[in-house]
Amino acid sequence: MMIRRLVQLFTGLAMYGISLALFIRAGLGLDPWDVFHQGIAGKTGLSIGAVVIIVSFLVLLLWIPLRQRPGFGTLCNAILVGVFADVGLAVIPAFCHLGGQIALLGGAVVLNGIASACYIGARFGPGARDGLMTGLARRTGWSVRLSRTLIEVVVLAAGWLLGGSVGVGTVVYALAIGPLVQLLLPYFMVPAAIQAGEPASAGGVRPSGGGGAGQSAGSESRDREGESEAPVAAS
Repeated sequence: MMIRRLVQLFTGLAMYGISLALFIRAGLGLDPWDVFHQGIAGKTGLSIGAVVIIVSFLVLLLWIPLRQRPGFGTLCNAILVGVFADVGLAVIPAFCHLGGQIALLGGAVVLNGIASACYIGARFGPGARDGLMTGLARRTGWSVRLSRTLIEVVVLAAGWLLGGSVGVGTVVYALAIGPLVQLLLPYFMVPAAIQAGEPASAGGVRPSGGGGAGQSAGSESRDREGESEAPVAAS
């Protein structure tokens, strides 16, 4: 079962990076954190993947005062999403006509939802940005939703000022990713008994329409079980 979890984790992170490349090639706007990443990449000349990796480790430094502990998945997330984002940008062409852009945007949202459900369900720890969100909520007493909103407003504004792409894709992502991950997560969630190395109960995981997972989806939806409120749109 550990092999299944590892395959699910790495597959999810690879798909997440490719979905970021699709969002960029669509040219219709990115999620808040990736607006920030794109803005920095444009100013520094670094690849978007390199910026994602650097920002991930800088955000992990903010975990220290929040007393957050990274998991294996946290570190894999910090590296592999950026790597696969650059791979995706190397092979996915940009589209100049609106129909192609809309198709890329739709594919990006769906792939991002599947990717988020895969790596959250593998239960190897949250991504750097989601850990920042849940850690801030825990230390301040704010709700996870408020912490998330404040962080993403700040990074979105900073990214826009740096030249990152804000548009209809930003809105579509915010509205669609939470419900999509909520719908898909039961199909990918590894039972807690299996995670702890115990035998699974007969029947395994049943799709339940998204109820009860307690996960945050997105920039970064990438939360440990029980650390957030109902799933909302991620990184």
